[in-house]
Amino acid sequence: MREYLDLVQRVLQNGQRKSNRTGVDTISCFAEHYAIDLSKGYPLVTTKRVNFKAVLHEVLWYLSGEDHIRNLRKHTKIWDAWADEAGNLETAYGRYWRRFPSAQVNPATGHYEVKEIDQLGEVLNLLRTNPNSRRMVISAWEPGNALFSKLPPCHYTFAFNVQGDRLNCHLTQRSGDIAIGIPFNIAAYSLLTMAVAQETGFKPGFFSHTIIDAHIYVNHLEGLKVQLQRTPKPLPTLTIARKPLDTLEFEDFELQGYVSDEPIKFEVAV
Repeated sequence: MREYLDLVQRVLQNGQRKSNRTGVDTISCFAEHYAIDLSKGYPLVTTKRVNFKAVLHEVLWYLSGEDHIRNLRKHTKIWDAWADEAGNLETAYGRYWRRFPSAQVNPATGHYEVKEIDQLGEVLNLLRTNPNSRRMVISAWEPGNALFSKLPPCHYTFAFNVQGDRLNCHLTQRSGDIAIGIPFNIAAYSLLTMAVAQETGFKPGFFSHTIIDAHIYVNHLEGLKVQLQRTPKPLPTLTIARKPLDTLEFEDFELQGYVSDEPIKFEVAV
């Protein structure tokens, strides 16, 4: 996928070396952006093997609204490093997508009461009733949580936008690990966009992505240079069963025609 390789190349050419909380320096750029046309195929990176099963399990976990990884870790360990021994996770994206705590004043008492908002549910309703709305925004950033979370949300807000018969999604990410995280983010949010489009009667449009701190860990440099020497292969297709979004299961997704180069081992910075 050329958009991803172009991102790697820009950061390698223009990035500055920075220290960070992990102790492993990065090569970093500010406010990188790209857009991918989802009508051309499902954008699963082909210049290395990406674990699609883990991507899919992660998205289904987001949709569940769970604030723990006890079910997710049966299928993938990608969140284990940030959860406690019981599997509880301070930063559970799906919790905020489906159950965002909103403090509202009760007129009868004058006191604040917390009401949980299903942000994704509200967006689905707008897509059905007012698709030209410019308010189809979902946030995973809750300031109180971010103060103490071991890893506050990286991909913290996204918005849907309809143009004609196509549904587009724009993701804003405060911090993006280009070697490991970004291929997962591309695959996850593109899958979500395709599923939401099908649910609401639209065709998939563009997945657009802004990364505020787009970075490459210095111990990932050699692996990414290997990727840059590889030629992207044709994108696979993704078929999703025509079922309500909240009833979709792992078996309802079929990836077809995914051909990739060999995996490249990158160490995760915790």
